[in-house]
Amino acid sequence: MAFPIPAHLPRKKDLDVSTTVLSKMSETSLKSLNHELASSWVSELETAIRQTKDRIHERVQADLPAFDRQLSSSKSVQQRLQTLSSNVDRLQDVLSNPETGLVPTLIASLTRHASLAQDAADANALQEAMAYLAECKQEMRGLTELVESGRLPEAVEKYQKMEHLLAQRQPSLLGTEVYVDLQRRFRAAKDKADEQLNEAYSRSIIVNASEIIIRPSVQVRACETVLALPAVLASLSKTNLSNLMNTLRRDVTTHYVDFLLGQAASVELSSVSSIAGTMEHKLSVFPAPHGGELLGNRVDNVASVFSFLSDHLFPHLPPKAAFPITLSRPLSHALLDKLLRPSLPSSQQDLPAFLKLVQHAVKFENDFIRGVLGDESGGQDVKTWADSVGQHYEKKRRVQLLEQARALIIREDDGSSFHAEVLVVEDELLNGAQPPTGDSNWNFDDEGEAEKDGWGLDDEMEAEPLVQGPVTAASPEPEPSAVEEDVDDPWGLGDEGDGAVADNEDASTDSSAWDDPWGDAPEPIPAPKVTKAATRLERLSNKGKTKDTWSAIQSPVPVPPPPSTPAAPVLDSVRQRLPLPKQQVEKESYLVSGRAKELFCLVENTLREASALASSNILPHNHNTSMSPVGTLIGQTSALILDLYRGLYPVSAASKLASPKWTLGFSNDCVWLHIELGKILSLDTLQTITRGKLVESHARLNLLSECWYDETLTQQIDHLYSVLDNTEAFVGTAEQERFDECEEAVSQVLQEVRKFARQVKPVLPKTKYYQAIGAVVNAALSRILQDVLALPDITEVESHKLNELCRILNALEGLFVEDPNHPSFVVAFVPQWLKFSYLSELLEASIADISYLFEEGALVDFDIDELVNIVRALFADTPLRTNTINKLLQGHPVQS
Repeated sequence: MAFPIPAHLPRKKDLDVSTTVLSKMSETSLKSLNHELASSWVSELETAIRQTKDRIHERVQADLPAFDRQLSSSKSVQQRLQTLSSNVDRLQDVLSNPETGLVPTLIASLTRHASLAQDAADANALQEAMAYLAECKQEMRGLTELVESGRLPEAVEKYQKMEHLLAQRQPSLLGTEVYVDLQRRFRAAKDKADEQLNEAYSRSIIVNASEIIIRPSVQVRACETVLALPAVLASLSKTNLSNLMNTLRRDVTTHYVDFLLGQAASVELSSVSSIAGTMEHKLSVFPAPHGGELLGNRVDNVASVFSFLSDHLFPHLPPKAAFPITLSRPLSHALLDKLLRPSLPSSQQDLPAFLKLVQHAVKFENDFIRGVLGDESGGQDVKTWADSVGQHYEKKRRVQLLEQARALIIREDDGSSFHAEVLVVEDELLNGAQPPTGDSNWNFDDEGEAEKDGWGLDDEMEAEPLVQGPVTAASPEPEPSAVEEDVDDPWGLGDEGDGAVADNEDASTDSSAWDDPWGDAPEPIPAPKVTKAATRLERLSNKGKTKDTWSAIQSPVPVPPPPSTPAAPVLDSVRQRLPLPKQQVEKESYLVSGRAKELFCLVENTLREASALASSNILPHNHNTSMSPVGTLIGQTSALILDLYRGLYPVSAASKLASPKWTLGFSNDCVWLHIELGKILSLDTLQTITRGKLVESHARLNLLSECWYDETLTQQIDHLYSVLDNTEAFVGTAEQERFDECEEAVSQVLQEVRKFARQVKPVLPKTKYYQAIGAVVNAALSRILQDVLALPDITEVESHKLNELCRILNALEGLFVEDPNHPSFVVAFVPQWLKFSYLSELLEASIADISYLFEEGALVDFDIDELVNIVRALFADTPLRTNTINKLLQGHPVQS
């Protein structure tokens, strides 16, 4: 692709002859260049020149008149240009000629004029500087004479005038030696005058820690001049006077306000003549013993000080001096911070004397702060505080009471405790089977007697691990003693393994825990004779003997199971077979710490103090509706004490609250406080606001008790669940290794429940104790029932193994036996007990056994789906199993 030729370049056809010839020359090589070729190029050029001349001549001849006119015009322009150039040259010579030119002559004239003007200005400046220096010299001479003679007020006026004069400085004197020397001499004289004034002030007003001396006049050092104190103060500069007044205010406030209001002292006033013959006024302060001191004397001492200053100092101050007003706020603050607030009494008996002191302080404020010092606008701090003196007293008492409560709450436990009684409505069966009643196990000593082994249990238990929080997360190992006792018969089964519960180890262990740990040891109780549970086909052999068959499960139902327990309801058919109960009221005792009793005594004393203060009419009633009535703050402190206990004790005793006996003990304390507080709320003497606060605390204490109780059980249940997690839902128990793991887990559950029972038995009331262990046992049984019933297939070996595992927990029935002559009442507190007992039988029962039990209504605890699943898991698929399942699917039979 060819490079495009720019448009402004001539094309080849428009090239002139010279360009054409040059192109040819450039294209001709050295070998082809010869004479003839060069001659042809010269001929071409000459021909082109000749042709160009001919064209020019033709062009001129074609318009000759116009050519002549342009020619003549060009010649005229050239002539005028020559004339203009000659004239410019002459003008340049006229202006710039060094000798006769206009510009050099003008510059020379201006130079001479500037020199003359400078000489005149120098003369004027010299004259003004000399006059200025003469005036300064005269003023400086006068200032020096005044300073030397000690006439300091006149010297101050003189140096102020000269200072103004020096401010009008002359530019010609700046930096000169004479001006610098003048300034130096002036500063020396001024500093000497100020120094003499400060020295005169320091000898006129003397303030130290022991005395104040004020001299109305003072002689100047090294002079015979005597200056009056007003003249000295008036002569001081504003800055200097302000600094001196600030120092004076600080000294007066520190040594004669704070000191006199903070401790006992005596003040003496005197006026004497000095050696120089001048009068001086003196105020002296002497410390006094504190014994028998009246606090009103401190106010009188400060009044004496300000009377002294008002008589001998304030009149000498300059007219517009604000020094007295600057003392008002420090004085008001000192009255409050050094006298009134620290002296605020802590008892009602000291209030009358304190109120007199407050009235005295208010009068002092009105007479001195508003009168003498002149603070009319802001001098009412003491009056404002005095109007609310009742509120301040109650606030101080509130802080003291709360501090007393805090010390009581965080105090190390001293082991003191007592037993409180609670009324429980129990159900008594008419057939002679007695529920747990008040016996030696709960016949505690007198309520006020210190218990020996309740809160400071001496059980040889392993230490619970410490956790943070309101409940324990402990996972204690089984006690060695319990494990050793169960070596021969670890599950409490009979020799024949027929399901008889022989919980000798548990009975012997629990008897020591229940045999009145606060009194003398009772007679040993023989192991209870628990009715043997029916096994396999023994129920079929006892057909028609309903009374004997059900005697094993006829247990009293003293209270319904706790609502928080994850358990199924008790069998309806069992309830129908049981005789109708009748109610009886029983007294049960539970352990309460001495700390709770002391705390409640503090609450009662606080309420008594509030009531006594409100009825005494010692404090004035506030007409301001925004303030609460007298005694309200102290009355509300009773609720704050309980709030402080609820919030602080779980934190301060966090390490102890890792154990169930302590958490349930704290729950007991909250219950007792709740009951006792309810007795107080039944009174009509409480103020409305106080009652409202106590009602809130009353409800919160009850809620807190329930929460700690429920959380303790929940934590224990979670611990049992974690132990049962090792069973892995009882899958594969046919293998010996898996069976050993499941056996160990179930045995550990048994030991953990027994250990939990031993810990909480001395703490809880009887009924609540059975509810607690019943909830824990019921949760463990429910978990096992859920896992076993969920197994899809159970072989014959597994059914025997599972039966053995279930029978391990039959030993827990001994926890619910008190009288060996009566059956246990485990059913009343463990709703899943019957269901769990029948599960162990179903695991080894035949289809005929299951059908019979189902028809008799003995399996109503089981859901239909659960029964169908266990039949399918236990038996092979046969027509008999199918018929049995169809019968089960028709629902439980209706019992008449």
